[in-house]
Amino acid sequence: MSSTVFRAGATALISGSGSGIGFSIAQLCRSYSMNLILIDVHAENLAKAHLILPDTATAKTMTHAMDVSDLSSWEFLREKVTERFPEGIDFLVLNAGASFKPKTGEGKKMWEDLEYFQKTFATNLRGVLNGISTFLPAITGGSPQGHRAVVITGSKQGITNPPGTNPAYNASKSAVKSIAEHLAHDLRSDPATSSNVSVHLLIPGWTYTTMTGSAGPAPDPAAKPKGAWLPSQVAEYMRTKMGQGKFYIVCPDDDVGEALDKARIAWAVGDIIEGRPALSRWDQGWKDKASEWINNEAKRRESEQ
Repeated sequence: MSSTVFRAGATALISGSGSGIGFSIAQLCRSYSMNLILIDVHAENLAKAHLILPDTATAKTMTHAMDVSDLSSWEFLREKVTERFPEGIDFLVLNAGASFKPKTGEGKKMWEDLEYFQKTFATNLRGVLNGISTFLPAITGGSPQGHRAVVITGSKQGITNPPGTNPAYNASKSAVKSIAEHLAHDLRSDPATSSNVSVHLLIPGWTYTTMTGSAGPAPDPAAKPKGAWLPSQVAEYMRTKMGQGKFYIVCPDDDVGEALDKARIAWAVGDIIEGRPALSRWDQGWKDKASEWINNEAKRRESEQ
């Protein structure tokens, strides 16, 4: 049923839609003649997106430049959306995200940079919570003409939590995963929404976006690094998995397949179950064992497919 959210006349509100995955989801929605509400903090990218996806004879495009961490901006947007689309929102995509670097450098010093953590959580977590609190009533209320859905963009780093220079990003995406799981359970458990509203956690793999080096709404395929996916591939994979009713949409890329992703996730969860050191996959005393187990597990899963 969740695939029927892609239908003519339905309305999609997509944050982070001035470029990358958000823009590709907007393109996917427009291919079904859906109305678009495009949100992004980068006004220039948003203007370019609007030129590429203008109003048509059957669908409207509305753009709004804003910082998703600012609740008052969401409340102002809600008033504008309610006026223009009084029938409500059919597809809410909370995709805006950012990756900041600590000013204090790497290692122990980065833990002293509180602003780095606050900025990361403001966009990646508060932006999601603001979107839910202001627009969930527009998804769950009214008299929808078909299925409605919420997609929240997470990250593999929020699951496997690789150590390095960006613990704030990992932690923010881990929190996003938890929020999405709770929201999915709550709506699934409510008789008023269990049959007509679904929630999905989109977990991209390595994707060529503005966060990884591309520029503007639509990246040049010729410039895509070997191994990465284009945002359009992520959007199409999302649509397919939504049609299968999947909550966890863990995207592969040209370097990492589904079996390897699942094996890595299984090892990460196993740290808790087996009592291993935190993040043992990268620990000097465990990394060889982890690599062997993960490779064997991935092969086993591939053989079962």
